Amino acid sequence: MRSLIDFLHLYLIAILCCLTTSINQATAEPSSGFRQSLSLPFQIPQSPQQLFGDRRPWTRLRDGIIQSIWGPPPSSKAKNSRPCGSRASPPPTLLARYGGDVVLRFKIQTAEEAQALAEATNILFLDVWEFTSKWVDIRLSKDVVPSLLGLLPPSLQHAHTPLMHDLAQAIFESYPSPAFGELSPSSHEDHRAFSPDLRTSTDETNIFFRNYQPLSVIVPWMRLLQSLFPTHVRMINIGVSYEGRDIPALRVGVHPTNSEKPMGPRKTVIVTGGSHAREWISTSTVNYVAYSIITAYGKSKPMTKLLEQMDWIFIPTLNPDGYVYTWQNDRLWRKNRQQTSLRFCRGVDLDRSFGFEWDGQDSKNNPCSESFSGEGPFQAVESRRFADWVKNETEHDNADVIGFLDFHSYSQQVLYPFSYSCASAPPSLENLEELGIGLAKAIRVSSGEIYGVTSACEGSVTAKSKGRKDREVYPRIESGGGSALDWLYHEMRVRYAYQIKLRDTGSYGFLLPAENIIPTGKEAFNAVTYFGKYLLGNGGVGLEEDLVGAETGHRSTSSGSSTPILLDTELPAAQQSYGQESADPANFMEESDQMDSELRRQGRR
Repeated sequence: MRSLIDFLHLYLIAILCCLTTSINQATAEPSSGFRQSLSLPFQIPQSPQQLFGDRRPWTRLRDGIIQSIWGPPPSSKAKNSRPCGSRASPPPTLLARYGGDVVLRFKIQTAEEAQALAEATNILFLDVWEFTSKWVDIRLSKDVVPSLLGLLPPSLQHAHTPLMHDLAQAIFESYPSPAFGELSPSSHEDHRAFSPDLRTSTDETNIFFRNYQPLSVIVPWMRLLQSLFPTHVRMINIGVSYEGRDIPALRVGVHPTNSEKPMGPRKTVIVTGGSHAREWISTSTVNYVAYSIITAYGKSKPMTKLLEQMDWIFIPTLNPDGYVYTWQNDRLWRKNRQQTSLRFCRGVDLDRSFGFEWDGQDSKNNPCSESFSGEGPFQAVESRRFADWVKNETEHDNADVIGFLDFHSYSQQVLYPFSYSCASAPPSLENLEELGIGLAKAIRVSSGEIYGVTSACEGSVTAKSKGRKDREVYPRIESGGGSALDWLYHEMRVRYAYQIKLRDTGSYGFLLPAENIIPTGKEAFNAVTYFGKYLLGNGGVGLEEDLVGAETGHRSTSSGSSTPILLDTELPAAQQSYGQESADPANFMEESDQMDSELRRQGRR
């Protein structure tokens, strides 16, 4: 009799399983368009809530019968004991590629140490993430660490610290969730998709900037801006990439149609990002700045004047092929996707392939290098397309390019020419330093973040001595020649050209979490606003409405009040005439510290 009952139970369960499968297939909901359009290099694991908490009635009935007969599985409680909000683990594909990698920071003290580290990274084909006058960050496999240390002098073998303990997890978390259900609780308070509100807000409601976006989302978004703001926004194409993708851009500006005066060359500012594919924050920042300026037209008089007086060209990514590759294959890919002389080593570094002071001696025989500059100037297709476009704008489209801002990450620095060498100073050094300090100040007022200001060549220059002449120039970790910064400044005579390296200073590096998109974008928007006002000839005076009243407000930590800090502190005065050797940047930074004290004093009022 007992055997007959067991047989009937099994028969009933088999019928219920078949019936459940049929009902689930008939009632299954199609996947959302977002999940279909977003192609990631791995399958994102579902959370326990998604796996077990969304069962249909027939499924629950079947499971209930099974548990009533045999009881719950003994290991089910242990497997599901983790809270639903715990973070998922990286998939096997990421663990296989980056599970054994670490990022080490080396502190350089002497020229010999810098030379030894540069040679070791070149020999071992290591990925240099970033370097400044104080440190060098290198990504490498844990198995390679002994080999690297064996090539270094004893003083460097213990002068390093790990920055990331779980690189695969950080990469995994940099990708957006395939659904928007995992947003922070505050994000559900308001669902306005587009909110061109320039007032200070602690709860950003624009869904586009809650996550990093792939190119397949960015391009339609740019078309949408053109449709929503046809009076002052036009989508243009810079050129075609190596793999045949358009390099999209937004031209923002208002051209007068009833002016009786003859029209001269139109002042133009170019803002770029994404030259290095893995620097996602640079692409998001260009988009944020473009959106903020576009939506400010007609609402802020100073911002409206900026768009009436000059054109702004926003290029979110100069490297669309590499950017797509970081989404679909390798999150840490840096170069473009161009074929080289070695079939297994693809890509050319866009920011090392421009024609001015191109230096391929260090990398021309090493296409596997992350900073490979090609076998000749402008070998990178995207660099050539961009250069041809700039020349055409100035020679045939009546454009006068007076400003260039190139966003990168990371290290929080404002860099001015020259990048290729510290032996040559730009003729407008004094003006470049003055405006550079103003940009850093605009960022500091808005968020409190400190951005250094220095020449782009001084990535490996000791700061022990204050005088410019007696500074010791260390060997560079990688070549600085062939940069877009130097080419636009020297060859195209762009008077104010800067490379701005955004957040952070190494905690996350290129894997900056998405919650930093909006704060970083606000910092950059304030800097770009200051940049535009300075170019109009007023030296940044009168920016209170834009930097504080309209966009940000820096609260005093001592009193807790919301009184904005006003920008009525004058910039450092010019010390020497144009074309001569200017005051040392260290002196400028001392004056900048004085400005900090003045800002804090105003904040306590």
